[in-house]
Amino acid sequence: MNHKTYTVAEAKKRLQRYCAYQERCHKEVITKLKEMRMIPDAIDLIVHDLILQGYLNETRFAQSFARGKFHTKKWGRNRIIRELKMRDISQYNITLALKEISETEYSRTFHQLAEKRWAQLSHETQLSRKKKKLVDYLLYRGWESSLIWEKANDLAH
Repeated sequence: MNHKTYTVAEAKKRLQRYCAYQERCHKEVITKLKEMRMIPDAIDLIVHDLILQGYLNETRFAQSFARGKFHTKKWGRNRIIRELKMRDISQYNITLALKEISETEYSRTFHQLAEKRWAQLSHETQLSRKKKKLVDYLLYRGWESSLIWEKANDLAH
């Protein structure tokens, strides 16, 4: 099997483009460098340079990630936190990221999402099944169970 080898300079250029295209976390960059068969010392050097040059910033990544997943995928806080933790983002940056979502917008989005899903489940004749499907849907999206149960009970009445 013939694999392309990269010099540190070539790898750095590629990763600059990779990070400029969209926000990346350290874990993604390190994985990419490992796929490029870079040695650990070269990986450390490149990651360090990317941070110094402003291509790589975990705080910026976490904030952008939280905003994006909330707005486009309608994820709740639990799902955002879980996904950020999977990317080895620090608790400090997770806390900052969640501040990107206003309380009023969070609440409004939750209620719209729940009501839209409830309406989509109109074919479900059994109330308990309809409620369970709503709850499962919202839990999967990472919304808090206390919010979900309160809303499910409201909609069921």
